[in-house]
Amino acid sequence: MFDTMTLTKATGAVCGSLLVFLFANWAAESLYNTAPSSHGGEEAAQAYTIDTGAAEGGEATADAGPSFEEVFAAADPAAGEKVFGKCKACHKIDGANATGPHLNGVVGRNHAAIADFAYSDAMKGKASEVWTPDVLNTFLTSPKAAVPGTKMTFAGLPKAEDRANLIAYLATLK
Repeated sequence: MFDTMTLTKATGAVCGSLLVFLFANWAAESLYNTAPSSHGGEEAAQAYTIDTGAAEGGEATADAGPSFEEVFAAADPAAGEKVFGKCKACHKIDGANATGPHLNGVVGRNHAAIADFAYSDAMKGKASEVWTPDVLNTFLTSPKAAVPGTKMTFAGLPKAEDRANLIAYLATLK
């Protein structure tokens, strides 16, 4: 059955495995750790640097792209219909509500204006505001930042062109 020798072998195997894992952890940390040593060591020098132009103010010029009005003026509703594919999971355009309210006539409509949809309190608080293209742009960039407390879990559209195309498409829906 189960004698002392079997118990000793099992205990030795567990201890040996633990030692192997501890040694592997120590070896991996010494090979891949780039932090300065706790014993007065120097920080590891980078092998190369990538010049991003941040020291010359290049970061400010990278963010200074065309304004949303310029992008919206050149927006393509057909491309916006493709972007709307990301919205179809929660929103419909046939006048029926789903997880989110229907988006027929959303451009120019007040916030929380669909009577039979259960909006969040945060969205109800903005009921007097109108969904203009600029407001939609801000909201679609980051819904949680634009209306803290909204039920909308969508992270947002990072590209200004996608937002402008989507808003141009939504403006065609009545």
